[in-house]
Amino acid sequence: MKGKTRCRMHGGARGSGAPKGKRNGMWRHGGFTAEAVALRREVHELLRSIRLKR
Repeated sequence: MKGKTRCRMHGGARGSGAPKGKRNGMWRHGGFTAEAVALRREVHELLRSIRLKR
């Protein structure tokens, strides 16, 4: 919709949704926490840079 910040059919309010981390009932092992995702990204970039140097 023109002039609106969210879709009237699909857009939820900002900040809506499930709580983060252990407060969310689906939290199991922490493999998708912000820290774990950041670590995987760093490792991926490091491996990529090593492969490019060959």
